[in-house]
Amino acid sequence: MSWFFTNLLSAFLQPPLSFLLMMLAGLLLIRRKPKLARGLLLSSFLLLWLASTPYIAEGALHLLESRTAALREPLSGTAAIVILGGGTNYSAPEYGNLDSPSDLTLMRLRYGARLQRISHLPILVTGGMPQGNETSEAQQMRAALEQDFQATVRWTEDRSNNTFENARYSFQTLQQQGISKIYLVTHAWHMPRSATAFRSAGFEVIEAPTAFTTRHHTGLQTFMPNAEALRNSKHFFHEIIGLLWYQAKLALSH
Repeated sequence: MSWFFTNLLSAFLQPPLSFLLMMLAGLLLIRRKPKLARGLLLSSFLLLWLASTPYIAEGALHLLESRTAALREPLSGTAAIVILGGGTNYSAPEYGNLDSPSDLTLMRLRYGARLQRISHLPILVTGGMPQGNETSEAQQMRAALEQDFQATVRWTEDRSNNTFENARYSFQTLQQQGISKIYLVTHAWHMPRSATAFRSAGFEVIEAPTAFTTRHHTGLQTFMPNAEALRNSKHFFHEIIGLLWYQAKLALSH
């Protein structure tokens, strides 16, 4: 299934579209089935409110992040640091209208560069051109690491369009170098799905998550809906859907 259709299907299952469709169904049924319609409208309103609430959205991400932990052991051995792409800022005017790494990607690059300074291990960046952009995510990542973070990139994997392919193509690249152990860098909430994909590809994965969801304090604003919380809920649902899809895919392959 192509990147477009996979993400289109996923969009229907994630907020806010899933809740808006529920609301639309309620509006269409308001005359024929008023009781059901009221239930759908109330449910969609409550779900949208909860998904937009920082306390709920952050708690959902914590469920994913509890399945990993910050890297504590020293980096050693015959290994590579693998950094996953996390999106693109298209035609960024401040960079001469060139594609550049998104904010999510930059957080991963920063941590990957730090790990290399500590360990001197080689870096592989992985990410393709799922939306047909001019340069792959991996090429953007390489440029940012070398120009902005003064880190050295040894391998660029730019054929993949999703995390599952990131793992498969990265394994093909590193297997030729005799490397099967990797330090995997991605967001903490993305790590459970990513680690599953990379282990199924054949890697020994040492998880190196970054950007854990933290909060300075819990106050009134923590319970007030906002767009950032809705984005976090979208990440949560996307990861859950992806984990279920991977499990089904792996089960069918055995």
